[in-house]
This record gives sequence, C-alpha cells and structure tokens, in this order.
Amino acid sequence: MFKKIYNLFKILRKLSISGAIETLDQLRPVPFGLKILFNIFSLGSNKNEKSLDKSPGEKLCGSLEDMGTTFIKLGQFLATRPDIIGDKIARDLEKLQDKLPAFDTEKAKNIIEKEIGSKSFKNILSLSKPIAAASIAQVHFAKIRIDDQEKDLAIKILRPNIHSLVNEELDALMFLAFLIESIFKKTKRLKLVEVISLLKEITNVEMDLRFEAAAAGELRDNTINDEGIIVPKIYWNYTSKRILTLDRIDGVSIREVEQLKALGIDRKKVSRNLIQLFLKQAVRDGFFHADMHQGNLFVDKNGNIMPVDFGIMGRLDKNNKKYLAEILFGFIERDYVKVAEIHFLAGLVPPNTSKDDLAQALRSIGEPIFGQSIKDISGGNLLGQLFEITEKFNMHTQTQLLLLQKTMVVVEGVARKLDPDTNIWEVSRPVLENWIKSVKGPESTIKKTLEISKDILDRIPDLPKVMDNANTTLQMIAEGKLNLSALNGRNFELEELKLKNLRNNMVIIFLSIVIIVYIVF
Repeated sequence: MFKKIYNLFKILRKLSISGAIETLDQLRPVPFGLKILFNIFSLGSNKNEKSLDKSPGEKLCGSLEDMGTTFIKLGQFLATRPDIIGDKIARDLEKLQDKLPAFDTEKAKNIIEKEIGSKSFKNILSLSKPIAAASIAQVHFAKIRIDDQEKDLAIKILRPNIHSLVNEELDALMFLAFLIESIFKKTKRLKLVEVISLLKEITNVEMDLRFEAAAAGELRDNTINDEGIIVPKIYWNYTSKRILTLDRIDGVSIREVEQLKALGIDRKKVSRNLIQLFLKQAVRDGFFHADMHQGNLFVDKNGNIMPVDFGIMGRLDKNNKKYLAEILFGFIERDYVKVAEIHFLAGLVPPNTSKDDLAQALRSIGEPIFGQSIKDISGGNLLGQLFEITEKFNMHTQTQLLLLQKTMVVVEGVARKLDPDTNIWEVSRPVLENWIKSVKGPESTIKKTLEISKDILDRIPDLPKVMDNANTTLQMIAEGKLNLSALNGRNFELEELKLKNLRNNMVIIFLSIVIIVYIVF
C-alpha cells in the first residue's frame, strides 16, 4: 500500500519536472487544478524546458525519453493510436528514440546461465559486447555449439528487474489516471485508465520473449516458401521468458542505399518485394510484422529481405482481410459504389446510412488522389483518409486496421527510398487480384462447403448436450442468475475495483493522520 503511494509520488515528480505537462497543455488544455498539483510536485527542481524551436509533439518526445522506459513505451503505444491523440501528435511520437545505455556483459552472461542452465551455457563459446540497447532489452552476438556445429546467433536479453520496474510505474500511472478521471469528469472521454490498462497488457507480453519468439516462428512458417524474404530461425533450447536466441543476420541495413548499390543488389526488385511481401502477410496470412521501419530490415547479398524485432505484430481476421483486399482493389478500379457496398456487406456502417452519400464521400478521397501521377499514390495514406471519412458515417475502425495502415505508410516510405519510381498500385495489384480470386473462385467455394459440412458432422454427437446447456443458460438468464453484460471487460473491471480500493485506503489513512494530529496537538 505505502509502496504504491510512494510510486505514485515518484511518477508525479517525474511528470512535474519533465516539461511534459506544459507540452500537453499546448496540445490540449490541462485542467487548472491538475496544473497546480504538478506545480506543487515540481517545487525545488529545475524544470526540463525543451527547445523553443521544436513542435509540441517533438517536445513531448524529448520529455518521454527523459522519463525512461515506461514513458518511452507509453509514447510508442500512443503513436499507434491516432484515434486517441490525433494524427499530428502520433506522427511526432513515431520519432521517439528507444535507446538507453547498455548494462554490463557479465550481468548478461549471468542472466543467460540462469535461464538456460549451466549445461547449455557451456555450449556458448563466445558472447560479444552489446550491439544494440533499447528500453526493454539489449542484443548480443554469440557463437554457440549446436548439434556439433558452431552457429553464429544473436541473443536478446531483457534488462534486469525490468518487469517489476515497468509494472510498478504503470500501476502508479493507472492510479493517477483513475484519480484524474474521478476528480476531473471531463477527462473521462480520454479513457486514460483504459489506455494505461491496455498498455500494461501489451508491455507484459513484450516483456515475455517467448511471445516474440512465437511470433517470429509463425512469420517464418508463413513465409518459408516466399521468394525474397528470410525470417531468422528461433532456437527454443536457448530461449525463455527473459532471453531470445535466433539466427544472426548477415546483411546490410535497408537504409544503406549506397552500400546496397555498391554490392550490385537490384534495389527496384527489393522495393517491389517489400511491398508485395507485406501485402501477402496482411491479406493472405492475416499476420504481419507491424514495425517494419528501416532499422528492422536488412538485405543479404542475394537481395533477400531479412526482418528483425518481432515485438509488435498485427493480426487480421477473415472479415478484415477480405475488407482490406476488396477496398484497395475497389479503389484501384475507381469503383466507389462497390467500395461503399463492401462497407455495408461487412456491417462496418449502420444499415440506415445512405449508400449514395457514402460512395460520394469515397469519391472525394479517390478522385484527387488519382489526379496525381499514379506512382505517387500511397496506399497507406489512402487508408488513413478512408478511416477518417468513414468515421463520419459512424464506422468504428478496429485497432488492428489502424496498425496496418500505419505500417503500410512506413513500408511504402522505405520502398520509395530504394526506388523513387516505385508504382505502389502496379506492385500491389497482382497480390490483391490473386487473393480475391482465391477467396471468390470455385475452389474456395468447394473448400468452404466441405469445411462447413465437416464441422456440422463433427458437432452432431454433441447436439443433445449443447441443447441441454442452452436450455440451462436461458433458464438462468430468465431467473436473473446470469448477467451477460457483467462478463464483458472483467479484467478491466477488476483493475478498476483495485484502484477504487486503493483510493479508499488512502482516504482512510489520510483521515486517520488528521485525527491523530488533532488529538496530539
């Protein structure tokens, strides 16, 4: 209890002296009472004033970097949520630098030995100094004997005590958000507690490197037969919650355009492959690398793209994959009525919406774009404008689609740096056409029919039990013993109950102190 209050005060102090509150006030007015609170907590310190020639978003980046790991993660998360903070701030937060000083190599060795055991640790013949260090983990190169062969691998290692540090700060941030929402009712629309709660879930997944290893393994399996991409192999015997071991990348960073040119690598081909491989991940597999900036992409001597860092991945369900492919293809064909119809068929807009009005709004996006040279059109920017327009028709865009749109913008940017004349639409067309054909063709229809038939046959023996369970459930609902709405968001409600309990305990402690002081003095 007292540790939580202490952590809350630490967070308040960090925020107060960082300059973040002043920057936020420039972006959106901070309640006057809240500014007073932060001014009190900044007493006796020199506030970290950011350069005056920077935009508010850039100042916020600097403040978040200064406050350390938890706030860097908060900034990275908000950069993927323009629906919460707006496009301008989200774009500025993409520039956030996730770099911290490395921890000692001897500590790294101790962590590895503890995680994999002394017997396996003896197979590590050498471990380099850190070659990269971020807020959550750092990376070393290693030579490891596996099956009587020496392999050059890379080992990612979580920072010592990072799990407790981040969770303590996030709990304190969540409690602060809860107090702000309780006192300043207008801030409820920002969903501060919900944002921090979601960030906590995401960060805890990121701090378990087995999840990243599983993501890399799934991406490798999905792309193993694709030309132009090599996803590093995971070595599970040397992977745990705190360490991740995978193939060492032997290639040139995709940002080193001149070096790629000197090696005789066909940059036009790499550019084309990058776009097509990303679209295959999205519309074919429904599982895509969602952090494909230049620092996470390498190219080998044969022109193969080699991605790294699988901490942020996106996943699309069947409906979203179909929606995405048909929307993009509809825009390529400039068939705005069809694009509008897809929105209705997918249930993405209310049924009482005017189809003609929606088609007209879609045309307002498409025609100005197609007035440009077609090679200059960005699919990512097109999706961004689409989500902006459809929001006015009460379409609630899913987070995964927003993540895909942002990643598409990044991928297109990287592709155009390799080849400024890349025609995004010509490159995308065959992937989208093939996918739609596979979904709508006769083979797909037969496959779906067989799947449905098999599913029905498999379920026939369970039908009496299912009917009994349904009758029991309906009876419980009728008697008021089962509240379905109470089952939704249980994790979030549990967090809210904990926060309310902490607030009540603080009030009791405060009143007790006041009473004791009154009696004594």
